[in-house]
Amino acid sequence: MRIMMTNPFRRLQALGWSRGVVALVAGGLLALVLIPVVVAQSRRQLPPSNQQVGSRLFNEGKYDEVVSTLEKVEPKDPTTVAWMARALSARGKYQEAEALLRPVAERSPLSDAALELALHYQRFARPEAGPLLQRLANGAVTATTPPDLARVARALRALNEPQQASNVYRDAAGLSQRDPVINTAWGEVFLENRGANAKAEALKSFQLAATVDPTYVPALVGMARALEDENPPRAIEVAQAALKINPNSVEAHVFVAAKAIEAGKRDEGKKALERALEVNPQRLEARALVAALAFVEDRKADFDAEVARVLAIAPKYGEVFRVAGEMAAANYRFEEAAALTRRALALEPQSPHALADLGIHLLRTGDEAGARASLERAFKLDGYNFVTKNLLDMMDTLDTFVTAKDGDIILKMHKDEAPLLQEYAMSLSKQALATLSKRYGNLAIQGPILVEMFNKHDDFAVRNVGLPGMIGALGACFGRVVTLDSPRARPPGDFQWEATLWHELAHVVTLQMSKQRVPRWLTEGISVYEETLARPEWGRGQDLEFMQMLNAGQILKLADLNSGFTDPRMISMAYFQASLLVEHLVAELGDEALHKLLRAYGEGMDSDAALKSAMNTDFQKLQVTFDFFIDKRYGVMRKALLTEKGVDLQRMPLPALKDYVAQHPESYPALMALGTALRRSGAQDEAIPAFEKAASLVPLGRGPASPHAQIAQIASAKKDSVRAITALREVVKYDFDNLDAARQLVDLLKETGVQDASQLERVYQRIVALDPFDQAAHTALGRFAMQQNDYEAASREFRAVLATNPVDRAAAHTDLAESYFKAGRRPEARKQTLAALEIAPSYERAQDLLLRLAEDRK
Repeated sequence: MRIMMTNPFRRLQALGWSRGVVALVAGGLLALVLIPVVVAQSRRQLPPSNQQVGSRLFNEGKYDEVVSTLEKVEPKDPTTVAWMARALSARGKYQEAEALLRPVAERSPLSDAALELALHYQRFARPEAGPLLQRLANGAVTATTPPDLARVARALRALNEPQQASNVYRDAAGLSQRDPVINTAWGEVFLENRGANAKAEALKSFQLAATVDPTYVPALVGMARALEDENPPRAIEVAQAALKINPNSVEAHVFVAAKAIEAGKRDEGKKALERALEVNPQRLEARALVAALAFVEDRKADFDAEVARVLAIAPKYGEVFRVAGEMAAANYRFEEAAALTRRALALEPQSPHALADLGIHLLRTGDEAGARASLERAFKLDGYNFVTKNLLDMMDTLDTFVTAKDGDIILKMHKDEAPLLQEYAMSLSKQALATLSKRYGNLAIQGPILVEMFNKHDDFAVRNVGLPGMIGALGACFGRVVTLDSPRARPPGDFQWEATLWHELAHVVTLQMSKQRVPRWLTEGISVYEETLARPEWGRGQDLEFMQMLNAGQILKLADLNSGFTDPRMISMAYFQASLLVEHLVAELGDEALHKLLRAYGEGMDSDAALKSAMNTDFQKLQVTFDFFIDKRYGVMRKALLTEKGVDLQRMPLPALKDYVAQHPESYPALMALGTALRRSGAQDEAIPAFEKAASLVPLGRGPASPHAQIAQIASAKKDSVRAITALREVVKYDFDNLDAARQLVDLLKETGVQDASQLERVYQRIVALDPFDQAAHTALGRFAMQQNDYEAASREFRAVLATNPVDRAAAHTDLAESYFKAGRRPEARKQTLAALEIAPSYERAQDLLLRLAEDRK
């Protein structure tokens, strides 16, 4: 078991010393250091007015004015010098800053100037940083004021002691609760900690700081960083607000650039980086992003030149390679990401961040042994990193999984699920890759392909991003590695695992065909499209929501579609919209044009160039034809879904609602409101025509409130089996994941003695797709297969029944034995028959089969 490092940092009083015992964590060992009280060095502070002027100018980005103003007053004061050095560094004048800081820091080793010098050294990976930072951290023994405590906390943060830093910031905030600087710095500790709730805790600190001072730019930038995952548009708004206050905030420009690049808006990102570098031409973080962009755009000469420029500024700055690796990984290029991160480690071999990144990249290439080695090293160096610990714990779980291999497919799953799922998952994987390879020009798929199915969703989430969560995600693909929730990771009926597996294996094809360069809108659109093409019941069923969003004007323009995949509020609909776009492209231009588009991306083209080269079009032209395609498919239903502004159908009295429907007989919302109101009043028979009319206008409703579902509920209550069956068939037709409806339909079909076995078989197949551990459904499908003389299919179903550990194992063994017997597999039939008789020696069906087997041997 890996224990997170959470030792508290506390200043104690003992032995007559006013602050005499300091607990420090160093290298994971608790050391008690007795330090005598040191008389605080006398240092003159800026008059409040001058300090406030300097702080205001810096916050507004007037860095040159900071220097010119402060050098006129107290030019040797450590705090004044620290401000001046920060301003010089903000303009990239690092040598001047160091020259200004060094003599003052030597005179005052526990001062702001000493801290600034230590951080300067650390920025350039210079060895002088460590001793200076340690001395500042040891200064906790004399720290009594909020600024002194904040200085100690910042040193601890730089020493990668986040828990201790947080504790000291807490003390400082307790003495100065409304200090925006302290609360912002505290929030930054949470951001770096990467814990499960770190960003939420960070946001609280930043919001508190911004409440006190809404113009404090570091708080706004911190808030943007804390919001970037949950609400990217809001995060960008906050960063832009910071830039209105301080147009020279390099941190804000770099943040905006990173978000634009992430959303596929590289030109916007480049402009933001240009603005950052106008302020500070030597800012390493900005230069690293410039280099990373050059790499993913396959501009090797530019990448090499930018790397050389960065290393000329900071020869040990491995981040230039790590950031490039991170961006390569964000663009699915995981092999290259691993290679780049190794180059980062060649410069900074003890970087826990780079080691952790390498572990993640290797996991995504399928090199799990290499990933573990790298992650173990990272955790030894940084025992506070929750992501690293989570990944290592997840890999411990993976070690207990069952592994199956068939050709180039490696399948891993939990040992309790393997007996049933392994056969189905392997068969489907082989079918998917063969089908998709053929559809995409007989693509030679590079293996091996690793498929991992997790019975706990949080394990799946950690495997992908290092943290639990990813609530809406069902699967992921990294090129040659596929991960997904197993059917037991979620309640039965939540999703169709076979559709998810097919979807992710389609990514294997599109990623390899595009040399890992396909944009997300296209690879996700193709995968969703291929799901529905393989089996219509795998469709997403988001048509109704899509039409409602169309009516509300909330659907993304095609040029912005890729950004929808980085916005949690839009991502689900972005998948569906992208699949519609792919369907439209294929309908208009054919499969080969789609293949050309993938290959064009593989040649390094951006979307504009790829669309022009492969399809002689662009997003502007596509928008016109796509809108026509959407209107043709959904136009009539969209009109039926419209509601009049200001009309509240839910609160309208029943008589008024009847009058309204009489005046608006083609209004789906009105008909649904009327049917619901009639049901509520007890007029069940009158409600049915309203629901039937609504269903005729928009037959795509899903869930228990859909028109067909409500008709089924009414009919079932009235024991009208014929009408209930008709309604439930419609429910199952459109509500693909409705397991309860499928089970109700089976029960009613059996109760009414339906003679058409194929009707029951189709519904049982749906049940098994949604809940592969349903014994009754597998048994029924096995019997249907026996009736059709499909003994191999029957054997598979009866093996599945046995894997569920049924109550009547004797009958299950006998069913399997009979299927083997009919298939001519006598040894297996005998083995299963004897297993049945061992459980129930007098079981007649097994005895009869054993006799037949004996006679057959004669």
